[in-house]
Amino acid sequence: MSKKSDFDKIDTDNDGVISEEEYANASKSAGIEKEKLNWFLKLITLGDRFDIKDFFDRFKKSIVEFIILVFGVTVSFGIEQQGGESDNRADGIENLENLREEIDKMISYTDTYIEQIDWVAALYRTQYDKWDKDNDSIFIDFMDDEEEPDGKYYFSPMGMYTQRDPFNPPRVNFDAIKLDGTFRLLPKEVGLDMTKIYDGTDLKYLIENTGKNEERYVLQFVDRIANKWVYDLPWVDVDYNEFWIENRKYIQNDKFIQYNLFKRLELWEFSIQEQLQNYKNSLVQSTELLDSVIAVRDSEYEFIWWVLNPKD
Repeated sequence: MSKKSDFDKIDTDNDGVISEEEYANASKSAGIEKEKLNWFLKLITLGDRFDIKDFFDRFKKSIVEFIILVFGVTVSFGIEQQGGESDNRADGIENLENLREEIDKMISYTDTYIEQIDWVAALYRTQYDKWDKDNDSIFIDFMDDEEEPDGKYYFSPMGMYTQRDPFNPPRVNFDAIKLDGTFRLLPKEVGLDMTKIYDGTDLKYLIENTGKNEERYVLQFVDRIANKWVYDLPWVDVDYNEFWIENRKYIQNDKFIQYNLFKRLELWEFSIQEQLQNYKNSLVQSTELLDSVIAVRDSEYEFIWWVLNPKD
């Protein structure tokens, strides 16, 4: 009993003790009999009597239980959703770092390729410029080599004319990101820039010029040897320097081969070399963009799954 007056009401004989009979009578007298209630109160009444205090106690208890239930479900859903977003954020950061690492490799590859093309273009430019000279060694060049008897290695540039190396930088990470669907996790500006780097027209033209277009001149050269030289010359073996020395006048007079070299030089000097430099510049700019985005992500900090200082 919360009050002494309530106790006195039940202790009808005032002996200071509540008997079983007094307790039973008090229980019967608490509230209104169900038969005297209207239809609505009968509907919500538990037992044979309606007690307004008991009703409000049960009503408040139900509200508290409902709030706890709703809060629990909401928090559970929020944690699950936030956890998914956190995983996506982690995947996005990993993708950025992987792309940054791969672009460094692409820059290194492009630098090496530029050096190679510059050397090859200069070599064949020298060959073309001395094409008409009256000298048996015009098709022979050399490079320093300490292992050779006179410290020079002699070779024929035209003997290596069929060699090609199509431009093909590493692109594993970007292709993987596209395939697994995590491309959407990248910031929009990064996605656009990476698409330009990996799938843009600059790269496609480079691949086409160093691939299909250059291959055309090589095939024309091979076809010329197979369909004309082998019938006009006593022997043909472009791997031997002696072949180019003994037949230099015949080769000089073959204007088709000279023109073929001119067109391939033109492709190198007026297309590929410039495209390579432009592509490298784009790669360097992409590293700057990736570095800035990664720096922003690194400056954020996460508490459990929540980013407390987002920079987007």
